[in-house]
Amino acid sequence: MLKSWFWTVIASINFILLMVSLLVSQNYFRKSICFQIRQSHFFSQKPFCVYSSWKPQVFPWFGLDIGGTLVKLVYFEPKDITAEEEEEEVESLKSIRKYLTSNVAYGSTGIRDVHLELKDLTLCGRKGNLHFIRFPTHDMPAFIQMGRDKNFSSLHTVFCATGGGAYKFEEDFLTIGDLQLCKLDELDCLIKGILYIDSVGFNGRSQCYYFENPADSEKCQKLPFDLRNPYPLLLVNIGSGVSILAVYSKDNYKRVTGTSLGGGTFFGLCCLLTGCTTFEEALEMASRGDSTKVDKLVRDIYGGDYERFGLPGWAVASSFGNMMSKEKREAVSKEDLARATLITITNNIGSIARMCALNEDVRSWVPQTSKEGSCQHLEFFANF
Repeated sequence: MLKSWFWTVIASINFILLMVSLLVSQNYFRKSICFQIRQSHFFSQKPFCVYSSWKPQVFPWFGLDIGGTLVKLVYFEPKDITAEEEEEEVESLKSIRKYLTSNVAYGSTGIRDVHLELKDLTLCGRKGNLHFIRFPTHDMPAFIQMGRDKNFSSLHTVFCATGGGAYKFEEDFLTIGDLQLCKLDELDCLIKGILYIDSVGFNGRSQCYYFENPADSEKCQKLPFDLRNPYPLLLVNIGSGVSILAVYSKDNYKRVTGTSLGGGTFFGLCCLLTGCTTFEEALEMASRGDSTKVDKLVRDIYGGDYERFGLPGWAVASSFGNMMSKEKREAVSKEDLARATLITITNNIGSIARMCALNEDVRSWVPQTSKEGSCQHLEFFANF
């Protein structure tokens, strides 16, 4: 049986992608030219930004990840501004900094995750704080318009972005916001971002950890994991969908496979089954539910364990299998349905990841998701 160490990152993995976009976009350069080198379909197609003019980039420093469900923005707030810099600072820059750092909500859907803020960070020789902001992708037109209203193009002409939306909204950024997008490959950002966030830590705490005794609620512990020599590893990136990468070094990886059943599937099904309207609401409902009322277990079929093949009675034999019965459908709650949906998605991801690890002869897996409970269940499944 494959022994798997599972790690995750407390901060949303998409926010980690942003940090690398930020690092590349602001790393002492002024001008950029974007082009793409196409490789084999089995490996990533990599857009590159080639930089010239060795001058420190002016503020504000941003990175943007435009995903299928959410847009994630990281903003670096400098805390070491000199008196001379402050005097020369234009009003539009002051307005942007004040707007982003003095609010935790923007309109009806924008949220700044204060608990994820990285304080006293040194980035490109400057000290400051990293702020993380998110909003639904369908509100991207309003975001672009806000950038135009705040005259952002007078400060920057190039905005670094990753994610599929960097391609989808590129024309809108140019025509509405007068901004060019320097597109960075999200899987490149993902790998480099993991190494970066591990190197800087999270306000002094390690961000990579694994669960010991994940099946025992009393003995389960979250322990830090050392990423100094992690290769080879299997990287399971859980967003709206799922991509699974075999990583051999920071510059050498391939996408092994993926699945369309990811976080977007969980949220979408929960909206249909429970009437919830936010991802947080769906997770909260799942935390209170009992999936065994929805799923058909091995013991429901065999009356106990299936000992010949080592299947315990509590293992899921058929996800949502009990919902064939009218009586059982009437007995379940919305919380039970949300929990069963979460278990179904994580079981599927864990099964695919485990098979990939065996095929690639990789003994370390890295599931990347923003929710700790999902990772605990993934580790338990992988060791089953």
